[in-house]
Amino acid sequence: MKMLGKTLLALTLASLTAGASAATTFKIATIAPDGTAWMREMRAAGEAVKAKTEGRVEFKFYPGGVMGDDATVLRKMKIGQLQGGAFTGGEASILTRDAQVYSLPFTFRNFDEIAAARARLDPLLKESFARDGYELLGISGGGFAYLMSTRPIHSRDDLKAAKVWVPLGDKIAEMAFSAAGVAPIPLPLADVYTSLQTGLIDTAANTLSGALAFQWHTKIKHIVDLPLSFVVGEVVVSKKVFDDLSEADRKTVEDEFHATFSRLEAINRKDNDAAREALKAQGISIDAPNDAERKNWQAIGTEVFRKVSAQGELTPPMLKALGEVLATLHGGSSQ
Repeated sequence: MKMLGKTLLALTLASLTAGASAATTFKIATIAPDGTAWMREMRAAGEAVKAKTEGRVEFKFYPGGVMGDDATVLRKMKIGQLQGGAFTGGEASILTRDAQVYSLPFTFRNFDEIAAARARLDPLLKESFARDGYELLGISGGGFAYLMSTRPIHSRDDLKAAKVWVPLGDKIAEMAFSAAGVAPIPLPLADVYTSLQTGLIDTAANTLSGALAFQWHTKIKHIVDLPLSFVVGEVVVSKKVFDDLSEADRKTVEDEFHATFSRLEAINRKDNDAAREALKAQGISIDAPNDAERKNWQAIGTEVFRKVSAQGELTPPMLKALGEVLATLHGGSSQ
């Protein structure tokens, strides 16, 4: 009887151990500061997933760049120390080149154009990540990025004299500023505040709410009131780890993150509107270029689109779809 009891106990413990080992934890790194709407919503999604999968799937987040820059996060994903990351489109270009599609400068002019483009391009972007070994859990529009500087930027000539930051590895951003005659300075996003402080750079681009979240508003004095590019936040995880989940658990994860990113879209719109007023109250000048300068800026977008097409910076399916979208929006292949 004692032997039988020990056997049953061993089987019970083995069963419990097997159940525990079946749990999957996604460790997700991001540069987003803790306490932001981005982090609150992602944590809410993680808690909902854990509850609905009865603990089989968990998400643990590492905000504020504590896991290192984008290249470091990618290395940690490859060795399994991390299972995913939350990136902007430019940052995610180290994972798949099509992630840069919304970074094209002076291409999308308002939210209606972005909505039309995303209906066509988001599914293709998900496929691009999958081909490169990643599962795209969601895309959230962070809003339009604007040029912001410690000095007045009224024209392309003013920009040529500036020390301009571009995200490290963002080839399209580098193309854009090179087209304007600028030799940009590539840096990780986490280094921008310090670089503005030391004078290594004096000009950068971000959403209006992003300027507040990352404390850039304490350094900048001027903003060019013309949408430069559309910023998206993308959460991606290892496709291999994601595919190992049961079908039901995969659907739960997808549903929760889809709902979360839909909420973030609305929050981001409101936050950017509020940020505009907050930045003005800080004495930061937000000035729109005149019609002639607006055309000069948009000419940069046309040139960059041509270079992107010629150099294959986007995959052929994405480039074809983008060209068709822009033809519908603007009556031409780019602008």
